[in-house]
Amino acid sequence: MRVFKNKWFSKFASKEKISDIELKDMVGQLEEGQAEANLGGGVYKVRQARPGKGKSSGYRVIVLFKSKFRTFFVYGFSKSDRSSIDEGEMRMFKERAGDVFSSTEEQINARVKNGTFIEVL
Repeated sequence: MRVFKNKWFSKFASKEKISDIELKDMVGQLEEGQAEANLGGGVYKVRQARPGKGKSSGYRVIVLFKSKFRTFFVYGFSKSDRSSIDEGEMRMFKERAGDVFSSTEEQINARVKNGTFIEVL
């Protein structure tokens, strides 16, 4: 399983102090079927606690996930800033999921090389 984050999400995670270890833990939750919501088309919403606080007052993370294949962290937001994503965003994330899951390893590697994705090791 390869795990990635896009540039935007990498900045968000760094600002909010969400570590790569926590991202890998979220992948484990997804593998165990413990996402907050399966939004369809390989798009999932996962809760992430704020440091020292619970998940209910934490972050919501949008993840493109295909079990035992690839995971992409693409968007995050604070529950206090907004309640969810809108329909337009949902369509865009589903389109992105279709794109990244149908991409070849060479195409993914090229996106890592050009900085579009950062591999979580």
